[in-house]
Amino acid sequence: MSIEVLKRAPDELELAAKRTKQDLVLSTQDANLPPRTSDLAAPIMHLTGHAAEVFCCKFGPFGDILASAGFDRQIFLWNVFGECENIACLPGHTGSISQISFTKDGTHLISASTDKSMAMWDLEAGVRVRRFKGHQSFVNSCDVSDSPTMICSGSDDGTVRLWDSRRRHCVKTLNNKYQVTAVCFNEKADNILSGGIDNHIKMWDLKHSEVSIEMKGHCDTITCLALSPDGNFVLSNSMDNTVRMWDVRPFAPANRCLKAFVGAQHNFEKNLIRCCWSPQGTKIVAGSSDRMVYVWDTSSRKLLYKLPGHSGSVNDVDCHPKQPILMTASSDKSIYVGELK
Repeated sequence: MSIEVLKRAPDELELAAKRTKQDLVLSTQDANLPPRTSDLAAPIMHLTGHAAEVFCCKFGPFGDILASAGFDRQIFLWNVFGECENIACLPGHTGSISQISFTKDGTHLISASTDKSMAMWDLEAGVRVRRFKGHQSFVNSCDVSDSPTMICSGSDDGTVRLWDSRRRHCVKTLNNKYQVTAVCFNEKADNILSGGIDNHIKMWDLKHSEVSIEMKGHCDTITCLALSPDGNFVLSNSMDNTVRMWDVRPFAPANRCLKAFVGAQHNFEKNLIRCCWSPQGTKIVAGSSDRMVYVWDTSSRKLLYKLPGHSGSVNDVDCHPKQPILMTASSDKSIYVGELK
């Protein structure tokens, strides 16, 4: 009996030693690295390929692809997961692209450009299927509603325009006295919110083609408007170096500015720096001219993260619709996609 035990012992000890070593390596890795929170190939992915400043970026509604565009007049499509491959390049605009927006079904992309036009792109075919012409100057901003797909745009020509994706011509024109730099729909898409160089946020009633609510509080040009996931609030970024949260419900108090978030900067470049909500509305994110990305807690206004990495102004930010992933686009010609805790 003792001999048999001695014969088996080396093999058993060897296997035990191998298992112990592997377990030790894994436990050491787990101890040194923070736990992963997303399905990204690495905690931070760096996307390069643009030939000039990147002004805008957006995740697709299902989170499997992302789009980016900017001064090089091309829209790049990328896979979000795996190696984040560049899967398509969509040329066609003759001016820099200022903002992009996916349709809610993820089949098409809308782009606004300084060539005074907007375009609709079929993402499966990789071609432009419609061009919207009518603005007399740079188109700074665009947004897409739910079905039926309506599009709104804001331009340096001082107008907010409403478009039907099934037609080439403008459906409605709303005349503003000053240049319009940011637009978005409300939840029901029966109103358009706009901001511009007059520092005020205006809610346009599409039925009566007039301003129903005007919200004052910013002291400089408004560069972005973003509706909250529940549709009750709108986020605004301004060159006065504040990001503000406004109540856009119908019967809200007269003072609709609820909170102001400070830290994000604007500089002499005067880029239209944008902000966004997390999918649950619990966090607020903004780009900044100081090359940082700012993330705040919505309820407490506490600054949660001040994220470095870019070597130029961070012009746009977006949160993944399903996972704790943040994307940033910068004047350094690159995009970062990284996970948050």
